[in-house]
Amino acid sequence: MQTVLEQLEAKRERARQGGGQRRIDAQHAKGKLTARERLDVLLDPGSFEEYDMFVEHNCIDFGMDENHIPGDGVVTGSGTINGRLVYVFSQDFTVFGGALSERHAEKICKIMDMALKVGAPVIGLNDSGGARIQEGVASLGGYAEVFQRNVLASGVVPQISLIMGPCAGGAVYSPAMTDFIFMVKDSSYMFVTGPDVVKTVTNEVVTQDELGGAVTHTTKSGVADLALENDIETLLRTRDFFDFLPLSNREDPPVLPTHQGLDHDESLDTLIPDSANKPYDMHELIRKVCDEGNFFEIQPKHAANIVCGFGRVEGHTVGIVANQPMVQAGVLDIASSKKAGRFVRFCDAFNIPIVTFVDVPGFLPGTAQEHNGIIKNGAKLLFAYAEATVPKITVITRKAYGGAYDVMASKHLRGDLNYAWPTAEIAVMGAKGAVEIIFRNQSEDEIAERTKEYEDRFANPFVAASKGFIDEVIMPHSTRRRIAIGLRKLRTKQLENPWKKHDNIPL
Repeated sequence: MQTVLEQLEAKRERARQGGGQRRIDAQHAKGKLTARERLDVLLDPGSFEEYDMFVEHNCIDFGMDENHIPGDGVVTGSGTINGRLVYVFSQDFTVFGGALSERHAEKICKIMDMALKVGAPVIGLNDSGGARIQEGVASLGGYAEVFQRNVLASGVVPQISLIMGPCAGGAVYSPAMTDFIFMVKDSSYMFVTGPDVVKTVTNEVVTQDELGGAVTHTTKSGVADLALENDIETLLRTRDFFDFLPLSNREDPPVLPTHQGLDHDESLDTLIPDSANKPYDMHELIRKVCDEGNFFEIQPKHAANIVCGFGRVEGHTVGIVANQPMVQAGVLDIASSKKAGRFVRFCDAFNIPIVTFVDVPGFLPGTAQEHNGIIKNGAKLLFAYAEATVPKITVITRKAYGGAYDVMASKHLRGDLNYAWPTAEIAVMGAKGAVEIIFRNQSEDEIAERTKEYEDRFANPFVAASKGFIDEVIMPHSTRRRIAIGLRKLRTKQLENPWKKHDNIPL
C-alpha cells in the first residue's frame, strides 16, 4: 500500500512540475507566475480541488506520441473565493506553450459543464500559444466545443477571462464571449492575426502591444475591461470583483456588511456648477452614494463619457451607469452606447439593480457617427434598458435632452423610480438651439428674450414632473437615502417580458 501511495505522489509531483524547472524559470523571468501559482493567489488557501491532473494528449503525429506531460497544458478544477464556489481553468505556458489540444479542450469543457450544473461562475486564466498545430482540426474542434459552452453559459453563470499571456487566433473568441476580460500590461495580448500576418497582407508595421496589448484593448477597441500592472494585481482585483457578482442567475449577489448610514451629504448640494456649460466629476456623486465610497469601475479608459461599474448600497450590489460631464460633456456616442448597453444587459441577466445618473446633452452629431451606425448602436443602449426587468432607479442631475433623455432609463422605458434634482433640465434640446429653430426669423434681441423665456419654462424638472415622468424632485443631499429606500422597496419587484425564444437586439 505504501508503495502505491508513493507512486501516486510521484505522479502528482510530475504533473505539478508542468514543463519542467527550466520552463518555469523562463516564465518567472518574464515577470509571470505559473498556472498553479496563479491559482494559489486567486483562490482561498487550501480550497483548490484539481480535476484531470493525469490527462494526456492522444496525438501520435510529428513525434508527439513520445512527448507526454500529465495535465496536457491546462490546470482545471474548483475552489472558493472568499468562501464562495468558483470553477477555474489555468493554461500552463510551460507545457507545449499552453497550446490547446483535444484533451486540453475536454478538460476545460468538463469544468464548464459542472459550473452550469451546479450554478457557479467560471474564471479562465488564458496563457496559450493557440491551437496545437500537431493535432490539426482536432484542436480547432476543441475550440469550438469551448465556444459552444461559453454561449450556453452566457447569462446563466458569470464568466470572467483573465488574459495573462498570449491569446491569438481562434483563442480570442472564447474570452470575447465571456462577461468580463481583465488583461495584464506588457505581458498579455489578444489579436485574431499577429503582426507578421498584418504586415504581409496590409503592409502595416505594428508591434504586438500596439496591435492587441492591454492598453490598446482597454482604450481603443473596448474588447477588455481592465489593464492591470502584473499577475498579482490582476488576480487580487479579480477576487475583489468576484464579491459583487452572484453565483448564477438563480441567486442574488452576496450582501456585505456596511457601517455607513443614510445621513444627508450636504456637499452634493453644491456639486452642480452655476454655469450649465461647466463640467463636474460624476465620480464624486457615485462615491457618495456607494457604501464606503467603494466603486469598481468597468472600462474606465474606454468611452469615458459614460461611467459603468459596481457599487453597494446598504450592502447590496448595484450596477451604476452615469454620464460623465468631464468627458465630451457626457454626450452619448457609438462607443459609450455599446459599453453601457452590454453592462446593462449583464446586470439584468444576473438580478443586479441598475442605478442611472443622467447628465446628457444628447447624441454626438457628425458624419463619422452617422456613417458608423450611431442609429443602431445608440439603439443597443435603448434596447438594453427597455428589456431590463431588474429594479431601475434614475436620477437626473442636470441635462436630459432629446432622445438621450428617453434612452437613459426614462420612466417610459419602465423606470421604477425616476428622480430629478432641482438643477435638472429636461427638454427636446438646449434653450438657444430650440429658440433659433422656433423663432428663426426674429432679431437677435428677440432671440435672446425668447431664450430666457424658454429657459425659465423648460430648464427645470417641473414640466416633466407635472406629467408624471419624474416621480419626485429631490434635494441632492438626500440622494443616497432616496436610492437606498427605493432599492428596499423594489427587492420584491416582479416583472416579466412576453415569452420569446430570444430577442433580436440591434447588433
